[in-house]
Amino acid sequence: MSNMKQREQPKVPCQMEMEVDRISNLPSHIVDKVLSLLTLRDAVRTCILSSKWRYKWVDLTSLVFDNQSVLVSSQDPTVIKNKMVKIVDHVLLLHDGPVHKFKLSHRDLQGVCDIDRWILFLSRGSVKEFILEIWKGQRYKLPSPLYLCDKLSHLELFNCLLKPPSSFKGFRILTSLDLQHITMDQDDFENLIAMCPLLERLTLMNFEGFAHLKIHAPKLTFFDIGGVFEDVNFENTFHLSTVSIGLYVNIGNDHELSLGTTSKLIKFFASLPNIQRLEVQSFFLRFLAVDMVPRRLPTPCMELNYLSLRINFNDMDECLAALCILRSSPNLLELEMLARPDEQPAPRVAAKNWLEEDYQSCFFNQLRFVKIAGIFGVPRELTFINFLLANSPILERMTVKPASQEGGWDLLKELLRFRRASVHAEIIYLDP
Repeated sequence: MSNMKQREQPKVPCQMEMEVDRISNLPSHIVDKVLSLLTLRDAVRTCILSSKWRYKWVDLTSLVFDNQSVLVSSQDPTVIKNKMVKIVDHVLLLHDGPVHKFKLSHRDLQGVCDIDRWILFLSRGSVKEFILEIWKGQRYKLPSPLYLCDKLSHLELFNCLLKPPSSFKGFRILTSLDLQHITMDQDDFENLIAMCPLLERLTLMNFEGFAHLKIHAPKLTFFDIGGVFEDVNFENTFHLSTVSIGLYVNIGNDHELSLGTTSKLIKFFASLPNIQRLEVQSFFLRFLAVDMVPRRLPTPCMELNYLSLRINFNDMDECLAALCILRSSPNLLELEMLARPDEQPAPRVAAKNWLEEDYQSCFFNQLRFVKIAGIFGVPRELTFINFLLANSPILERMTVKPASQEGGWDLLKELLRFRRASVHAEIIYLDP
């Protein structure tokens, strides 16, 4: 026993005792960055990392309650509602500091009175971004405290009813407004837009209660709209550069529209001198072609470089409207034409002569990329393609995608037969 070597005591503390708790001692800006990259659910769960992390999440300035943050396995509406309310109430009760962004969007969310309480809470702070998406049930009527959130810079609403109080003074620093599936009176809509003097981005989709779109927004640069309306009128929108507009009703068949003495094309483009990207969706080209269609616009669209048109090649009025826009866009770089087959009206001009004059007088000297989709290979479509190829001297690529396989081989043979003004032009045929 005496000869046995005794066990030596360690000369330094265990490594675990020496280990520094790096998570607890991270700089505050790193902690804030980590939390900002997590869902709200995961951010709250960081409280178990260490005692110093227990209340880190309560300082979050962005609160997002969505499908990733609120997991509900039950299909019972009452259970879903109770859990949603409990979670939001718990977070707001423990939260400390300003809330700059608040988003409530869950696939099972319905308009409940508890939302009124949460909006009242936010209106007493300095919320800058407010997003509310009601995916189920009837329109949720926004409470009056929302209209007191004068620090809002971004407002996004889905399936809501808007009725601003008479005391509403506008969102004076709002720059982005997104309204989808909403109901609102005509006067309230016009006043809302006019009372957002710094508005830069406006999205309107599937709205009810107003049909005349009067857009008075001197700072507006982006406008995206899709719905049923009778007229659109831009006022003081000279900075508007990106427009996507779709009319979801065929005015030729389903919608009575009185003819005017002024061309709708001229009126539409009059307040868009700096338009750069334009998407004409659904039946809006038909709307523009209702009245007199000029050969060219009085003022060309010098800045327009991207144009997308949803067009019925069987409708000569739509074809002439498209030609008017093309003739008036000397710096167009990219063109997309999506065929919309509709009932063919009686053409006013013989199809075989409708482009004859333009072959010698209309050239697209900047056009580089063309995409044409949904065609059937009928003569008027082929004539238009031939015209583009013959009058685009620096064209690089034309992509053609028919609506069906039927007649595809004959269409391809016709495309390869057309003369090309550009020696570098490539024709790409895509199977439907």
